[in-house]
Amino acid sequence: MEEATNKSDDYIVCYAPTMITTNGVWQGDNPLDYSLPLFILQLTLVVIATRLFVFILKPFRQPRVIAEVLGGVILGPSVLGQNETFANAVFPLRSVMVIETMANIGLLYFLFLVGVEMDITVMRSVGRKAVASAVAGMILPFLVGVAFSYLLAKRTDTHINQGTYILFLGVALSVTAFPVLARILAELKLVNTELGKLALSAALINDVCAWVLLALAIALAENNAASLASLWVLLSGAAFVAFCVFAVRPAVEWLIRKTPEGETISEFYISLILAGVMVSGFITDAIGTHSVFGAFVFGLVIPNGPLSFTLVEKLEDFVSGLLLPLFFAISGLKTNLALINGSYTWAILILVIFLACIGKILGTLLIALLYQMPVREGAALGLLMNTKGLVEMVVLNVGKDQKVFDEESFAVMVVITVIMTAIIVPAISIIYRPSRSSIYYKRRTIEISKSDTEFRLLVCIHTPRNVPTMINLLEASNPSKNSPICAYVLHLVELSGRTSAMLIVHNTAKQDLPALNRTEAQSDHIIKAFENYEQHASFIAVQPLTAISPYSTMHEDICNLAADKRVSLIIVPFHKQQTVDGGMEATNMAYRAINQNVLANAPCSVGILVDRGLSGSNRLAGNQVSHHVAVLFFGGPDDREALCYGGRMMEHPGISLTIMRFLPGEQAEPSCPQQDNTNVDGQRMLTVQTDRDIQKKLDEKLIQEFRMSYESDDALDYVEKVVNNGEDTVAAIRSMDDVHDLFVVGRGQGMISPLTAGLTDWSECPEMGAIGDLLASSDFAATASVLVVQQYVGQVYPGTETPNGDDYIDFSHCSTSPALKYTVRPF
Repeated sequence: MEEATNKSDDYIVCYAPTMITTNGVWQGDNPLDYSLPLFILQLTLVVIATRLFVFILKPFRQPRVIAEVLGGVILGPSVLGQNETFANAVFPLRSVMVIETMANIGLLYFLFLVGVEMDITVMRSVGRKAVASAVAGMILPFLVGVAFSYLLAKRTDTHINQGTYILFLGVALSVTAFPVLARILAELKLVNTELGKLALSAALINDVCAWVLLALAIALAENNAASLASLWVLLSGAAFVAFCVFAVRPAVEWLIRKTPEGETISEFYISLILAGVMVSGFITDAIGTHSVFGAFVFGLVIPNGPLSFTLVEKLEDFVSGLLLPLFFAISGLKTNLALINGSYTWAILILVIFLACIGKILGTLLIALLYQMPVREGAALGLLMNTKGLVEMVVLNVGKDQKVFDEESFAVMVVITVIMTAIIVPAISIIYRPSRSSIYYKRRTIEISKSDTEFRLLVCIHTPRNVPTMINLLEASNPSKNSPICAYVLHLVELSGRTSAMLIVHNTAKQDLPALNRTEAQSDHIIKAFENYEQHASFIAVQPLTAISPYSTMHEDICNLAADKRVSLIIVPFHKQQTVDGGMEATNMAYRAINQNVLANAPCSVGILVDRGLSGSNRLAGNQVSHHVAVLFFGGPDDREALCYGGRMMEHPGISLTIMRFLPGEQAEPSCPQQDNTNVDGQRMLTVQTDRDIQKKLDEKLIQEFRMSYESDDALDYVEKVVNNGEDTVAAIRSMDDVHDLFVVGRGQGMISPLTAGLTDWSECPEMGAIGDLLASSDFAATASVLVVQQYVGQVYPGTETPNGDDYIDFSHCSTSPALKYTVRPF
């Protein structure tokens, strides 16, 4: 079925058109002799290889494009393809047409999606610095490509115009992959830094320039003889773009207007647009540019909004998860690393990588010096601009198809693309570390915050379901003229494989832009809800923000923002939500890990909110609320923090407060702080002098001040309960009236109390504390929401010594007694 001519390396492959599907192995057929089962096997192998490399490279925070190319390289002639049996059985020459056709269809629709998600209007807000960085970051690497095109080009390739070769090589070396860069910045937590915003803006400009250069390169490559034909190709391409802008976009906007607001887009319209992608690809292929150019332009003219949101939802998983890896796999299958032989070729390869990187860095360093940026930031920006991805692989594949690159040059360029992208994350981690000096501020707790100063909170939101209760909690926190509230609302978005690069850009652009996908639609909904509340409430300022990060490091974003904004309290939602039957079910266990990490690393006090419907059922009108709040007080720093927050709430005219103080009876054992009696080497013991008495005095002082301040206030109900053990405590809590719709309790970390003895033995969520876990459990049949508060407990300074040589733990920021220090003495 296959024969090779001796005159050249070209192959003539013949196959029967009826050999699409097999009659089955029981008929004696080999499935791999038929195109459909063979294609299914190839696709399966590609997806498995890609996912395997994604898993392997995840700890190194490498972009997915590297895993996809490496997957193809492994399956290709460089590794597994060296085995002729495997190569002829799984990737025979007769299958190349089918797999390349499907790969190009996947590429067509993926670039359509890239166009749909890309918002050119963002470029209007791009400053001169970004434009200068983009241009400088393209020119120098392009010149490197020009210089080395003479070294890499084969002298025998007389049919290729040197200018075309230079253009392809220059484009491949000089462009920046915008979607890949956006994900790298999110991984490195640089999205919200000035460097991140500048890099994204410059990359967006760079990406658009890349498409223009690619169209030019293709026009020249396909018409290397007749310059007049190249001119016609360029003019036809410009006419197609104009047609899309002035004819297609108004037609699509008319379709959107025909759809009533709130209703889903008609399947007929979606089918029309998906067919339009293929028609666009056909037209641009027919006029002489690549089909992907037409799909990309067609995607760009789709207006952002419900239609783009629907298209992305329907296509993204299938295209980017199944079809796109085929394209990268084809690139890998074409790459034969064995052809890169000889010290000269490897020397040129290393030199090109080095000089192309240096070219970007020098270009951006010049701009950095011009705009008086730090040298490290300029170098980091240059490294980030070296990010390669889809456009580069398209350039290389088109170049190989047009015989601009031979197999050796193609392999060299694929290796350059992979290495230049792979070195970015480790290099940035080494040379650029944003200076996060220890931010010092006093008001880290509610207890020491003055009643006549601004009260700052950081409110974390996972989904729109968290919004109503958080808004009611903010209103219950009593914003007033003497003590206004500044609330930073942080929408927590997981950085996943589906996170849109433009979502990251919209996060930094801070513009009133329409939603691109479900995540951004949620974000818009959350922001609008809080902005609406801010307009109708008094003495409260809301600042919405978005954190896009992997769940494993999301607590860093929360804690860093809290320190930057000098907030006194972080409020995070509980990881469980109430079901219809009143029980509690986990929504996402990753939320629990975030909460635990925030409790361990927060620079201020933390509250975990269990939402059981503090969502406006008791709302009267406007900004008026009516809530019955209960504070359960056992003693200790966390309970004092809870009491201070309850006191602030009670200042609100619509809130009544019940304080239930639990006192130990005669049969109760004395309580003591829970402390670690040994350190790592077991040679020292922590002795806390009169700590129990100090804590008791602080509790008594706060209770007395509280009662004296609100003695004549009918809104306060103070109750004391004498209990001896955990059972008595649970009974006392269960005996409370059902009128309360919010319990505020301390987490009680660091304290062992006989009043809660036995409660922690069966706790589902120890991070909530004994009482918090009880109130949040499904067994506790209550309709009241719960806020579990942990007071900021200072820092341990092992290198700081007291005059007598002892280390100490500084608790001066979280206690009403500034002289309190816990001394660590040698045993």
